Amino acid sequence: MTEVAAPAVGPADWALALYSKSVLKQAKFHHITSLLDDPSARTNLDIGADNGVISLLLRRRGGTWRSADLDPRAVASIRQLVGSEVYQLDGPRTPFADRTFDQVVVVDYLEHIADDHAFADELARILRPGGIVVINVPHLQPGSPLNRLRHRIGLTDAWHGHVRPGYTAEELTALLGPRFAVERAVTYSRFGSELVDTALNGLYEAMRKRAGGATSSKGTVVTSDDMRKHPKQFRMLSLLYPGLRLTAAIDRLLPWQAGHKLIVRARLRA
Repeated sequence: MTEVAAPAVGPADWALALYSKSVLKQAKFHHITSLLDDPSARTNLDIGADNGVISLLLRRRGGTWRSADLDPRAVASIRQLVGSEVYQLDGPRTPFADRTFDQVVVVDYLEHIADDHAFADELARILRPGGIVVINVPHLQPGSPLNRLRHRIGLTDAWHGHVRPGYTAEELTALLGPRFAVERAVTYSRFGSELVDTALNGLYEAMRKRAGGATSSKGTVVTSDDMRKHPKQFRMLSLLYPGLRLTAAIDRLLPWQAGHKLIVRARLRA
């Protein structure tokens, strides 16, 4: 009998498998790519892309890419997935030369740094005139009952590493100032999606505390080590995924409701 070899497991398979079970990550990537220009034949940068799966998927769209983040665990995870051109940042400054990039994607980063105005200046410095920035941040909703629930179960702004709870579209436009023209601003991730995200983060944090796992300055950053250490929990996530996706589908019944995530596309004025 001919022995059939098992299919090879690539270094990114764990991240893609997790992405396929994450309603929020899929929605985030969809909205990012809907606002980006075609990255092929362009020089692009992504900042703050969590465990690196967004960086990986963006690079697969073509073009020249660099990636960066604040958290050392996130940086290591991104490097594992994409290899080279991954940088550790420390606040608003970057190591890149003036006018390096045609496009910059900023994913859940602004709310983690104290001097967001200096970072807006940095974006204007490293972008070429006419260049595009796509920025994803928490959408500021002070009266949200879900935010109150998060705080009660320990998922506070401090736990997420946030120095501010989020932005309104007006605040983000003002932050970018007269140098940028905001071309589009949309919100997404309404009650159903956020309920799923809150439940998963709460369960992950409880699991981490029991196991004495490493913490991240950016809340939940799931790496390949986490996947290896907790295979049963992630198999359970796969089993629960159809129900989680159905819960997230509640969003379609609430088209009037503003989402908990805000994403904008802005162009650096020539």
